[in-house]
Amino acid sequence: MERFNHSSISEFVLLGLTDSFELQIFFFVIFSMFYLMTMFGNCLILLTVLSTSNLHSPMYFLISNLSLIDMCLSSFATPKMIMDLFAQHKTISFEGCISQIFFLHLFTGTEIVLLISMSFDRYTAICKPLHYSKIMSQNMCIGLVVTSWTVGFLHTISQLAFTLYLPFCGPNVIDSFFCDLPLVMKLACIDMYILGVFMISTSGVIALLSFLLLLTSYIIVLVTIRGHSSTGSSKALSTCTSHFIVVLMFFGPCIFIYMWPFTSFLVDKILSVFYTIFTPFLNPLIYTLRNQEVKAAVKKKLHNQYLDLGKVNPQHPGQ
Repeated sequence: MERFNHSSISEFVLLGLTDSFELQIFFFVIFSMFYLMTMFGNCLILLTVLSTSNLHSPMYFLISNLSLIDMCLSSFATPKMIMDLFAQHKTISFEGCISQIFFLHLFTGTEIVLLISMSFDRYTAICKPLHYSKIMSQNMCIGLVVTSWTVGFLHTISQLAFTLYLPFCGPNVIDSFFCDLPLVMKLACIDMYILGVFMISTSGVIALLSFLLLLTSYIIVLVTIRGHSSTGSSKALSTCTSHFIVVLMFFGPCIFIYMWPFTSFLVDKILSVFYTIFTPFLNPLIYTLRNQEVKAAVKKKLHNQYLDLGKVNPQHPGQ
């Protein structure tokens, strides 16, 4: 990557999560398990939706795309953080740091729009059931996903527009396990406080407004559900509850971190771990454990895989 800002700094030092050797071992085991289970769970949902005909509906199409984004969001920084736990000198190149910022805002921006799309799907299914198939057509679903990635890309470009040209000539220590915009902009050699607060707080405001929009849509859905039959209401309530749990887990940390961008809180590290590691892990659990159709399809797929494995490796006749 060509250097845009001609800075004297070619790399940044990451302080990571802790200096305690015991905690580093603990985090290595825990985060490695969470990352592997995240990739497995989201891959399983993605493959199950693609290979199961009765799951070829708008809601599951959007869920499978959420799983894809969660795998990306979990992978942009977590593997390096796990490898860095035992590194004596945790560093990242300037280009690598900018890449992490790019992918972080790309995937979070995309997920925000996708979660709004999912709430629109549930709103349409419950509040306008007779027009659902017409409104949520295949072209509409594809358009919503393309719009999500487009908005995510435009968002991350807008965040990086000034960052690439900032001069970095002084301290290069980042008190985190990955590069994020507020942490990097604090290290610039020029006073970026006013512009930085405006740029970064914009992300927090967008996240807050998106959350309020989603909250309003789910309130409307819940009010509408009250007039439906008990069976239909129970299923719709379960689906909306699982969706809102995802929304709350995702938006809560983002709003807190970006509404107060240049403050130093220990809780910022905890929240960063939460939405880059724990939230992508919890999403497949929520959608599989709270959704009977997905759970049944996953069990069937795993059972078929077991039978196929038995055919490939039959027991010896003498056994």
